[in-house]
Amino acid sequence: MSASAGKIAVVTGAAQGIGRAIALRLAADGADIALLDLDGPAVRSVAQEIETLGRRALPLETDMLDRAAIAGAFATIASTLGPADILVNNVGQSARERAAPFWEARAETADFLLRICLHTAMDASREAVPAMRSRNTGRIINISSDSAFVGSKSSAAYAAAKAGLIGFTRSLSRELAGNRITVNAIAPGYIRTRAMELLPAAFVHKAIEETPLGMLGEPSDIAHAVAFFASDAARYVTGQTLIVNGGRWMN
Repeated sequence: MSASAGKIAVVTGAAQGIGRAIALRLAADGADIALLDLDGPAVRSVAQEIETLGRRALPLETDMLDRAAIAGAFATIASTLGPADILVNNVGQSARERAAPFWEARAETADFLLRICLHTAMDASREAVPAMRSRNTGRIINISSDSAFVGSKSSAAYAAAKAGLIGFTRSLSRELAGNRITVNAIAPGYIRTRAMELLPAAFVHKAIEETPLGMLGEPSDIAHAVAFFASDAARYVTGQTLIVNGGRWMN
């Protein structure tokens, strides 16, 4: 039996790409899944996939930039599935078409990136932590980016937000260690997602050239890392960042 069997997992940004892959992997490992995403139809479709695996799924159309909406979602999760055992803070995005050198980028874009990539993880953790502390158990997994290490060009605010998420991971892991709650992060590199497929072919080619393994990662590569951190196999691992990027940045 999987270490995640019978656990309640919450995955934010669960409708597409990495979030969807994480939700499906944890469900395959035996967890029931609450899925939070602004894209209601897509997140309900993922819930149907999870139910075919024999697990409970709770799709919640949630604006992760709205703290009241997050609080409401966690209240619904607790009353419907039970308190979260596993929280995966996956929601986030890059500047995409608004990417620009720092001195040209709009301040509003930086504010948005800090909110969507960093504040959402803090807000969701704030909702999940009390019940985890009361039971002296829990797993929090934050999806950062190797941009926090590489310092990607035209993405200063995104890199800053993802680096902040690593700092948050380390601090929260120390604060919760006494409750046997682990907090870890994963820093993906170039992953084959819908957002990546919308980029110019020249950018994708360059991304592959920059990656020593010579290929893009798949969402499942991140999901496998999440499954490890969520399991009892990682019970003695906390405050760490696992870089899953084909060797583009090495510790």
